[in-house]
Formats: sequence, structure tokens, C-alpha cells
Amino acid sequence: MIKDYVALDVETTGLNPSEDRIIEIGMVKVIDGVIADEYTTLINPQAFISERITSLTGITQAMVSDKPVMSEVIGDIMTFIGELPILGHNVVFDYGFIKKAAINNGYQFEKKGIDTLKLARRLLPEVPHKTLAFLCEHFGIDAGNSHRALDDTYSAIRLFEKMYEIKPEDAGFNELMVLQCSVKKDSPITEAQRKYLLALIKKHSLALDVDVEGLTKSKASKIIDGIISEYGK
Repeated sequence: MIKDYVALDVETTGLNPSEDRIIEIGMVKVIDGVIADEYTTLINPQAFISERITSLTGITQAMVSDKPVMSEVIGDIMTFIGELPILGHNVVFDYGFIKKAAINNGYQFEKKGIDTLKLARRLLPEVPHKTLAFLCEHFGIDAGNSHRALDDTYSAIRLFEKMYEIKPEDAGFNELMVLQCSVKKDSPITEAQRKYLLALIKKHSLALDVDVEGLTKSKASKIIDGIISEYGK
């Protein structure tokens, strides 16, 4: 059984690493099968958190407004993970968001990992649903606050251990998978875009649900085009 890894989970503003942002990360370091350290923080996404995401996670705009932005914590995240593989439930989702943040801030992040969702699909065909919350209920695991990053991280660790008890000979407990996710580095909003967007906002008395300073070049372009289309130049 793989005994050294970092279990991680992220909560985000949406499902697409190219468009959405991390609002919370939880990580637990496991060494020789024993929990050795943990890390968790809320993150200011510099973007709007929808009512749907707040309903799911309990995380509000006010809760993240004074928290660090990703560029301020990505170094700590990279240091915490180090050379260890990562574990998660549908781990490629979390990996994609962390890799995007890493690339945007000058880090490489190529990883191998363990996916408890893939293991569950193979080992538990009789269980009707494979969500982390449902599997925790199936095994009697205390899920804590479901859809909060650190609690979901601990849940994934316990699920990994429970499934090992069922079929320890399965190759998935001893082999790491190469995690594959293609992401591109974002270009920040240009000074010309920033000035033009702020001028449009002022001219049309608009209130945006994003932090202009945190916009990417492509996102700023879409917003500018949208304003011009609806209100004019």
C-alpha cells in the first residue's frame, strides 16, 4: 500500500480551471501511513462566488474578502506537497486547479497520484453512487463538513484506507497514476485594458462582480466586449 502522499482537496468558483478560481484548499501529509501535517486556507479568488457555490460549500464572498490571493500562498502549497504524490477523490479535478495556479506563478507541477474515485468505481460496483459523501456514509466515515476542503481531504484518506481493507491486493493501492491535465499560463490584464474597462464602468455607472486587478487578459477582453455590446462604447 502506498503510504507516503499528500491528500488534497480544493473548493472553487466553478468547474473549469481555465475560467474559475480556487476559494479554499486543504492538504494533509501522510508519511508511512501516519498523518504528519496539515495545511488549509481560504483564498480570495478575486472573482464572484455564486449563490450556488455558497450553498454547496458555505463559503461566502465576505469570508474570502480579506484572505490571501493565490500568488501569496502558492509557494507554501508547492513546498508542502514537495516531491510527494497526491491523493484525492477525482484527483485530476483538484490537480488541474493547482497546476493552473502553479503555472501562473512560475512553478512546474507534474505529478503522479491516487484517485479514490477510480478505485471506488472498480472495487465497489454494487454501491449506487460514488460521490465522496455517499461513500463516506456507506463506510460509516464521519465526513465532517462535506464540501469543505480539509474535511473532504480527511474523508478521502479514510476512504482509501477502507477500500484497502476490502481488497488489499488490488494494484491501485500500490501503483501511482500519471496525472494529466493541460493548462496554459494566463496573461494578466494589460494597463490599456484596465484603464478602458474602468472608464466604461464609470461612464455607464456599472458595478462588476469581479476584481478588475485580478482579471486575466482574455477575461478582461470578454467583459469589455460584453459592456460595449450592451451599453455601447
